[in-house]
Amino acid sequence: MPFGLVSAPFTFSKFMAELLKGCEDFCVPYLDDVAIFSNSLDEHVKHLDVILGKIGNAELKIKPSKCSLGRKTVKYLGHVVGNGIRSPVEAKIQTIVNFPAPKTKTEIRRLIGMIGYYSRYIKDYAKIVEPLINALRLKYKREQITWTPECQRAFDTIKGKLVERPVLHAPDYSKQFIIQVDSSNTGTGVVLCQRDENGEEHPILYLSRKFIKAELNYCTTERECLSIIYAIKKLHHYLDGQPFKIETDHNPLVWLQSNVGNNQRLMR
Repeated sequence: MPFGLVSAPFTFSKFMAELLKGCEDFCVPYLDDVAIFSNSLDEHVKHLDVILGKIGNAELKIKPSKCSLGRKTVKYLGHVVGNGIRSPVEAKIQTIVNFPAPKTKTEIRRLIGMIGYYSRYIKDYAKIVEPLINALRLKYKREQITWTPECQRAFDTIKGKLVERPVLHAPDYSKQFIIQVDSSNTGTGVVLCQRDENGEEHPILYLSRKFIKAELNYCTTERECLSIIYAIKKLHHYLDGQPFKIETDHNPLVWLQSNVGNNQRLMR
C-alpha cells in the first residue's frame, strides 16, 4: 500500500481490524499503533504471544525501538494509560502551556485544536473557551483578531486546568454509572462518573456544549431536560444495557415521568 493515498488510512485500519479479529477483549489497534492490555503478567505474556503470532503470520515487521512491553503505564495516542486511569502526556501539556497568545485566527484555530483534544479532561470546557470561539466569529479583515481580557482569561484557565494533570478513570461495567448534569443560561455540562467501594466519586469523562440560538429561548426546566437527553445520547456507548443514575440540581425534573403537563417540548 503506497503512502499518500486518500484511502490509505481506511485501508490499513480495515486490514488491522481483520488481522486482529477475535482479540478485541485485550487489544486495541489504531492504524499502526497497537495497545495490548492484561490483568496480570502471565496473562500479558499469553496475549503478546497471540498478537505477535498474528503479526508474524501476516509477514509484517515490528521495530523493537518503538515497542514498549510489560509496562504498568504506556503513552498511547497522546495519553498516559494504565492501572485503570488515563491522563494527558506531559509533553503535550507543555506544548499548550508554552503556546504564545494567538495573534491571528489561524493561531486561535490551532490552539483550539490542541486543547480540544483534551476537552474530556476539562469540566465546563465549552463555557471556558467561549471567548476564543467568539473571537473567531467577529468580522475583521483577513486574519485580524481582538485579543480581549476575556480571551486571555480563558487562555490562562485552560492552561491551569491542564497543568493540574487531570486524571480520568476507566469505566467499571460491574458498577452503576452516574451522570451529573448541570445547565446554565448559555450551555450545559455533564460528568460521567462512578463511585468506588468507599463512596468516592471518580470521573470517567467530562462533556459540555453551548446552546444554539433556538435553545437559548428554552425555560430552565426545558434546558435541564435537554441537557439530560444530550448526556444520554452522547454516552450511549457506556450506558446501553447498563444501570445508571442521573443526578441534577433541578427538582422539577423529578415529576417528568409521571406528569409533563401541556408542555409539548417536554412531552417530546
